[in-house]
Amino acid sequence: MSQARIVFGFHAVTVLLRQRPQAILELHAGTERADARMRDLLKLAAQKRVRVMAATNERLDGLTGHGRHQGVVARVAEAPRSHSLDDTLDAVEGPPLLLVLDGIQDPHNLGACLRVADAAGVSAVVAPKDRAVGITSVVSKVASGAAETVPFFPVTNLARTLRELKERSIWIVGTDADARDDLYTADFPDAVAWVLGAEGEGMRRLTREHCDFLVRIPMRGMVESLNVSVAAGIVLFESVRRRQNKEKK
Repeated sequence: MSQARIVFGFHAVTVLLRQRPQAILELHAGTERADARMRDLLKLAAQKRVRVMAATNERLDGLTGHGRHQGVVARVAEAPRSHSLDDTLDAVEGPPLLLVLDGIQDPHNLGACLRVADAAGVSAVVAPKDRAVGITSVVSKVASGAAETVPFFPVTNLARTLRELKERSIWIVGTDADARDDLYTADFPDAVAWVLGAEGEGMRRLTREHCDFLVRIPMRGMVESLNVSVAAGIVLFESVRRRQNKEKK
């Protein structure tokens, strides 16, 4: 029997209905909500032939652990991943852009990182299996649908994965507040895997040793550090900006 997970919130469930309706085992819709947004979602569910079950707020609260479900909860089958990281990278047109998260344990941070990765057009997000959060209902809610669209690969050995990325001529660039090179002046190629460390602790020593070099995000104010998802957005979109500038020339 395949495992199932809970996805809740209008945006996350709507993306599921559009992208992977066949994965939805059942859709629970709150009986206390009958506005236009709910009507539109139920219409989409009917078009996709997804089973809808009426549910009280108490039932929805129970399914989500009192998460902010907005009156809609889906139970989703976790299908086996059909593509490996290698397969995903083989299918990328142009230089790959990856985000590597070393030990992110806060589901809100992972969800926000996936949302940023989707916006930047990232090829894949890589994270270690151990001592890191995976895709949970909270991650899916915060990601606003990006958990269903961004290829996410938990790996057993992150250091080995970084070595394999190097063999593909993908540069491994880490972020560190004490790095010598500035993000905006550092020279790095289009094919890059950005590595960000865990909240408060940063990258592990072995991960740091596998980076080709480190860069720092210049800070102009009194704040010494940024949330990992904010830092991810800054470095990823710097890569996007440089690529667009090259295309204009």
